[in-house]
Amino acid sequence: MTHSHLSRRHLLALVSATALIAACGKKRMPAARAIAAGGTVLALGDSLTYGVGADASAAYPAVLHELTGWQVVNGGVSGETSAQALVRLPALLQEHRPELVIVSIGGNDFLRQMSAAGVKDNIRLICEAATASGAQTLLVAIPQFSLLAASTGRLTDHPLYAELAEELKLPLHPNGWADVLADASLRSDQIHANAQGYRRFAEGLTAQLRGSGLLA
Repeated sequence: MTHSHLSRRHLLALVSATALIAACGKKRMPAARAIAAGGTVLALGDSLTYGVGADASAAYPAVLHELTGWQVVNGGVSGETSAQALVRLPALLQEHRPELVIVSIGGNDFLRQMSAAGVKDNIRLICEAATASGAQTLLVAIPQFSLLAASTGRLTDHPLYAELAEELKLPLHPNGWADVLADASLRSDQIHANAQGYRRFAEGLTAQLRGSGLLA
């Protein structure tokens, strides 16, 4: 057997061993635990969670309750940033003891042109606090907001959400808000949904929850 042939064999063995080590070391997303009807779910967010632009009964947490049978706590505060949501979260977790926390925050940070790295750090801490409380966590992607993007109907998710979902091994609901807010017929203004938009979002989220195993 030639020296070059031996080198090739050794190289292939090294590549295979490296791939095996990488595969063994890669974290997998933990299996979801389905939440039964009546279970408590916390929807953490800003005005899109609160439901600005529609009646309280049309806000997405209210529609999600209707679609799932869960007791969905509307933890949305209009105008709130990720840093403010992080400060508010411990009391909400203590009060409601949710089985699932749906994290939909960051739009106001983007509108105020805050540091993406800072927003990502805040949302990471929010997700880690929710998980540490014993709740499951689902992350909702927020578009890269600007009034121009909303007015032209071209919205895409900020990449930090997919990055965090992969890093923390959390289920992600992508494109929900981007699809709704890019459609003028589903908006009450440039940055908020109307009743039809909130229902559309809740229906897409419900499908995501069922697909991820959180909803039986």
